[in-house]
Amino acid sequence: MADYLRIFVDVLFNVLIFAILIDALISWFPIAPDSPIVRLLDDVTEPILAPLRRVVPRLGMFDITPIVAMFLLEILQSVIDSGLSGYT
Repeated sequence: MADYLRIFVDVLFNVLIFAILIDALISWFPIAPDSPIVRLLDDVTEPILAPLRRVVPRLGMFDITPIVAMFLLEILQSVIDSGLSGYT
């Protein structure tokens, strides 16, 4: 059972990291903000990015919040995986 939970956690975190990466890349292109893809990515990523934007300062015109979020998600994923590995 713990193996399935670890796989689920890994997939969930990888999807979140990928969504943040795609959202950051899409922000560089002139895509309409009411596009279904942009709305979906915003719905998925904003609960993670919005609180971090209040804490992480901008570096000039660059928003490094997605990088910080991906880094923190990787750390959290590692901590959860190591915690779940004790239950096998």
